[in-house]
Amino acid sequence: MEPPHNGQPGRGHHGNGGFFTWLRHPQRGLPYLICSILVILVVLPFMIHYYLSNYSLEYDVAQFAASHSKSEGVEEFGPIRTSNMHFQIQELKNIRTSVNNELLELEKKRQTLQSLVASYNDAIDNLKVTYQTTNQELDRLKVTFKNLQAEHEELLQNKIPHIAAPRRILPTLDDIAVSGLEAPPRFCRMHICFDYSRCSLTSQFPVYVYNRKDFGASANVDESVTHAMMQGFDASPHVTDDPDIACLYVALITEYSSNVSSTLEDLLHQLPYWNSGVNHLLINIALDPTDVDVFEGVDTGRAFVASSSFSDFSFRAGFDIVLPPALGISSGEVWQHLPMIVPARRKYLLMFSGEYIYDKLEPLTFRKASSGYGHFNEGTVLHNSTYVSRNSRHLLESENEWSKSDTLKTLLYFENTIVEVLKSIQTQIESDRFFFEFVCPGGSEKLVGLNGEWAICGDEERRASLLRQSTFSLILAPTNYSVSSTLLTQQRVFESLKNGAVPVILGDYLALPFAEVIRWSEVAVLLPKARITELHFFLQTFVDADILEMRRRGRIVFETYLGDARSAADTVLAVVRARLKIPAFPTREEPSPSVFNDSFVPIKETVVDAMLDAEEILGPVEPPMNSPRYRRNFTVGWDSFHLLSGDPFHLYPFTPFEPVMPADAKFVGSSYGFRPIGHGAGGAGKEFGEALGGNNPREQFTVVILTYEREAVLISAVTRLKGLPHLNRVIVVWNNARPPSEDLRWPEIGVDVHVVRTAKNSLNNRFLPYDAIQTEAILSLDDDAHLRHDEIMFGFRIWREARDRIVGFPGRYNAWDINHESWLYNSNYSCELSMVLTGAAFFHKYYTFLYSYVMPQSIRDKVDEYLNCEDLAMNFLVAHVTRKPPIKVTSRWTFRCPGCPKALSVEDSHFHERHKCLNFFVQVYGYMPLLNTQYRADSVLFKTRIPHEKQKCFKFI
Repeated sequence: MEPPHNGQPGRGHHGNGGFFTWLRHPQRGLPYLICSILVILVVLPFMIHYYLSNYSLEYDVAQFAASHSKSEGVEEFGPIRTSNMHFQIQELKNIRTSVNNELLELEKKRQTLQSLVASYNDAIDNLKVTYQTTNQELDRLKVTFKNLQAEHEELLQNKIPHIAAPRRILPTLDDIAVSGLEAPPRFCRMHICFDYSRCSLTSQFPVYVYNRKDFGASANVDESVTHAMMQGFDASPHVTDDPDIACLYVALITEYSSNVSSTLEDLLHQLPYWNSGVNHLLINIALDPTDVDVFEGVDTGRAFVASSSFSDFSFRAGFDIVLPPALGISSGEVWQHLPMIVPARRKYLLMFSGEYIYDKLEPLTFRKASSGYGHFNEGTVLHNSTYVSRNSRHLLESENEWSKSDTLKTLLYFENTIVEVLKSIQTQIESDRFFFEFVCPGGSEKLVGLNGEWAICGDEERRASLLRQSTFSLILAPTNYSVSSTLLTQQRVFESLKNGAVPVILGDYLALPFAEVIRWSEVAVLLPKARITELHFFLQTFVDADILEMRRRGRIVFETYLGDARSAADTVLAVVRARLKIPAFPTREEPSPSVFNDSFVPIKETVVDAMLDAEEILGPVEPPMNSPRYRRNFTVGWDSFHLLSGDPFHLYPFTPFEPVMPADAKFVGSSYGFRPIGHGAGGAGKEFGEALGGNNPREQFTVVILTYEREAVLISAVTRLKGLPHLNRVIVVWNNARPPSEDLRWPEIGVDVHVVRTAKNSLNNRFLPYDAIQTEAILSLDDDAHLRHDEIMFGFRIWREARDRIVGFPGRYNAWDINHESWLYNSNYSCELSMVLTGAAFFHKYYTFLYSYVMPQSIRDKVDEYLNCEDLAMNFLVAHVTRKPPIKVTSRWTFRCPGCPKALSVEDSHFHERHKCLNFFVQVYGYMPLLNTQYRADSVLFKTRIPHEKQKCFKFI
């Protein structure tokens, strides 16, 4: 039957219509076409050869018979028959030549057909690849569509709108509202004496600092100390030159003689914005125990008072602020003045050195209640602070010299009991060594301090030597309970922390510096004096780990809050800001200038995704999605002081320490952003690849690549990132003064590739907090690091479960050199590691802020000096902050880049420099913060036998 006239094959026919059907549906018809062509090519030559062979054989036999009969008749018929035979032979030769030619033509046709079949095979293979790629793209688009649907539903149902922070609300000079609550300043509290109307939650806490020259100078206070504190105020982002918008007014006041107190009071009242002291902070810097309380008898109104010395009646808890003594350095780095943390147990278990100050001519009397604005009744002598000769003081008076006051007798007897108990401990206990000194050496020495407290003996060098040999340092509170804080007591605490002796404070009624932001129970032992008989037993219960941790925390507290004048200035402002629940000032981010000028457009090149696996879906194709920023400013963000290691003075866009919600919250009421595996039902393979799952909402990561003069290697590294799921952006840190070649072709990989121009060639540039990085997760890569997409995705998933740690691939460890008692860097294969190199590792952007702004500058200087060790510095920093080891993922131990130029890491000097870096960093931190780990992370179903119809989480991981 003929086909229809319209040129289309008729229904039910398999002629040309079937062939075109195969072309339209190659996945169904191509196998049949291939088989048909192969049969023809194989069978046809055999058939031709068979028939030609038979024909030639029959023809030869017939010709032979004919020739034989003719030859027999040659003699009979003569020369006529012979000529005919020659003619026939020639004709046979012609026939053979013709047949050979035909066979050659057939061979050519066969080869042509074979070439055609080969081209068809190539086309079929290409169609298969295209089909598989298209199917995978379709599957990925389906996953993306499902995610977009979920996002759309979330936006419709979301009850917590994502809005920007409100505009900054600032007061004016006319906005002055005094609390209607009438109370004497002696009873001032925040709700009574502070004007909240000038300090909106979004005001960013503007502070105005008066010119300190208006308040004179102290002969006992080092000018460099006050200068450093003023520099700290000037550097604070909260300080403003506009007093009209200020929330807080600060006056820095040094020593004033008691006979000119009226002058100080007059100066305070003459301040242009005094307003009875509302929202004013008066800071008294004290350095020497002879410095008097400048506010004694002075009407300070409703102002905060920050000082090192307070009586119980002058100190307003929750309002006034206890300061450390002004003994910190004014310049340089604090760590250079601190000893090492180890060993845990030193020569002496406990030390004390001091001499009791008691003048019977100035009896210990309690302060009477204040009569109002700081004026006290005459005759109170407890707070006198003058030089008194040694002969006029007695260690502890005998019974017949006691005052008639029963309370005084009890106090002196109690103090005498403490001394006797300590002496008995020193003489009777042989298992531990003690250093107790109750009389200062040197008979002509003059004792300085308040009546009823223990004077400090010796010079600073001698005291530091004794403290550095002691595990614990005993600090006895003054006998008179009406004293809340004294300069001598604060000096003892300061020196103990500085020299690594854990303070043991007997007298838990003392007020300690910055107690609102420092958890003193974590760095000091606080006991009532009644526990003196059990003190040795209590100290024996401390294991080495407890001692080292308290010493480590004490060192951090000292470096952060007490060690230098600028830290003290930052902390005193932070205390007031924390009371007001105002977030800290946002930390700055580094600008990310492009290496290309505005007029230059780099050449783009379309590349193929060479790492695409048609059988594995690693994640959806998503547009860039930035991580939410500054979302917890007014909840727990202000409580950053309790993050022991870090920066409590700035607000960060996000941190790795944010709380994780309960597992059922993402299904009931708080599902926004979450993508559970299989919508909560779980699963493997396909379901696993479609969603991130985990305990946190979906997010993306930024790749940061550091490069220097290796353009071809860089382009190859960027090209390999094409098609990588959850990739937000690629940041290339161009560590070269010379810009890239103009003809360099930059691959189009589906996301923005931003090339950052750096100020200088420094490995520290790798960890700058660039403003172009808009995600919490950072994947740091060397330009020659080869990672498969599945490896990257697995590392990202693991990091999401351990956001505060470094998660990466190449592991290293620090080995102890027994002979030299130092640390060695080791890259050999090991069953234990302590570092993950940041040439291929995930970490949180929060650590880039700490690395660039908080970590001691000397570490960054050492990195620049050696042009090495930046990865070690980051591992030290994260381990110091978290006290956790890194996490190594997959079996990768090293990376090899075939054809890449020689790297610096292969030179012998590279390892020698890293040895030196390890030991230098240990000196800076005071201990070795790196911790060992003996495991690596692999996916859940790795090497697990599962049914054939199921897929694993990852094919090769």
